[in-house]
Amino acid sequence: QVQLVESGGGLVQTGDSLRLSCAASGHLFSSYAIGWFRQAPGKKREFVAGVSWDGGNTYYADSVKGRATISRDNPNSAVYLHMNSLKPEDTAVYYCAAGVIGGHYSDWDVDYWGQGTQVTVSS
Repeated sequence: QVQLVESGGGLVQTGDSLRLSCAASGHLFSSYAIGWFRQAPGKKREFVAGVSWDGGNTYYADSVKGRATISRDNPNSAVYLHMNSLKPEDTAVYYCAAGVIGGHYSDWDVDYWGQGTQVTVSS
């Protein structure tokens, strides 16, 4: 069992930076890949970034590539998503997820989801 709790969301302005945190509990955390997904109003949930179980591989959606950095701290059971140069189109609820990466880095079989944290980027 893995429990995930996101934090760090809020209201920011275009061009600002933000760091989202995902705090995990459960002894299986370090065995999972962890991903960040987001869902904007009226849109499907989409992959944003992911990191392998050991932190050795990272993956990014084209929409955030070059603006986002994902990292994980297994001893402290945490994963972070740092985003800069934020745009209004980054506005969404951001979810942390534990799962297995499929054939493509954006294709996940998620076992556990967090409750989400709202990020709003004003223009």
